[in-house]
Amino acid sequence: MSNKNSEFKDIIEYYDHTRFDYKVAWDNSSIPSTHFGYYDENSKQHSDALTNMNKILAEYAQVQEGDKILDAGCGRGGSCFWLAMHKNAETIGITPVQSQVDDCIHHAAALELKKPPQFIVADYCNTPFEDQSFDVVWACESLCHAKDKFLFYQEAFRLLRPGGRLIIAEYLRTQRPLKNKDETLLQSWLNGWAIEDIDTQKEHLNHATKAGFQNIQIHDITKNVNVSLRNLYKKSKLWLWLSKILQLLRIRSKVQHANIYASIQQYKALEKKLWFYSIISAIKK
Repeated sequence: MSNKNSEFKDIIEYYDHTRFDYKVAWDNSSIPSTHFGYYDENSKQHSDALTNMNKILAEYAQVQEGDKILDAGCGRGGSCFWLAMHKNAETIGITPVQSQVDDCIHHAAALELKKPPQFIVADYCNTPFEDQSFDVVWACESLCHAKDKFLFYQEAFRLLRPGGRLIIAEYLRTQRPLKNKDETLLQSWLNGWAIEDIDTQKEHLNHATKAGFQNIQIHDITKNVNVSLRNLYKKSKLWLWLSKILQLLRIRSKVQHANIYASIQQYKALEKKLWFYSIISAIKK
């Protein structure tokens, strides 16, 4: 991956600089999460909702005991750890960010799991794995970072065995194009999170179909994630001005401050219905 670092420069810089924020302000548990939480009648607290997101995605993907799963964009490894602990799954997590892989390996050693996940630096649009290597390809809030999202679907299809399942938690724009001021608002969120753009529901359907997937379903779960989205918004509003002062004092970086500002903008864009939160599932027949 070293020869491709320039391609992922913004993503690597974003996650390297926001490492502290994710640990302190979001989740510092033994199976840390960088994603949003799924709230329902069985999950009404932040930490429970974060864990619950893994449970919900596993249900949509029909994860079976012992499945081999690729976590495409594994972040700090939370989904890999959950799947190993609760589904006895053989999990491999990939990310272009070396610091995330280092954190994941550290956590894996501390957990002393019977079937510890593996973690490597890799591009989920061009992986080093053989054809038909996995039962499930899992992408939780990571596909957003792909510049060409069709390439991800194409690679996921190659990697899955017949009968394999694709499961994605993703942000979807409601339409393209948006009005100029709405597009500006949306991009003020995305750019601060090192996301070039997000696709519409129709665009995702076209990508998945073109790649060869069947039984493609897109579920709007914004109502279940809204509490988590709003909590980030409220926290970010509280810290915004302090973050700006700390940036001026060179205690916090420009990337760190942009992350907080973007976290406010994401909820403003959500309130204007410029995007929604979805679970996308598909099958390779």
